[in-house]
Amino acid sequence: MAKVILRLPEVIARIGLSRSSIYLRIKDDPSFPKPVSLGARAIGFYSNELERWIDSRTRAKAEAEENV
Repeated sequence: MAKVILRLPEVIARIGLSRSSIYLRIKDDPSFPKPVSLGARAIGFYSNELERWIDSRTRAKAEAEENV
């Protein structure tokens, strides 16, 4: 599978978090995908890593709902 890099606006649209929330996750959440530097002022994220993170969040929510 080819590595696809998503720019920040695409990531915002895909996961529904604001730019500042994404930067907080980068800083504080070790499970959040690490950004890839694309230049002096641009970052991106590997799409497969982002999808894995989304899947893990979905699984965690489903497990929490089962335990209620």
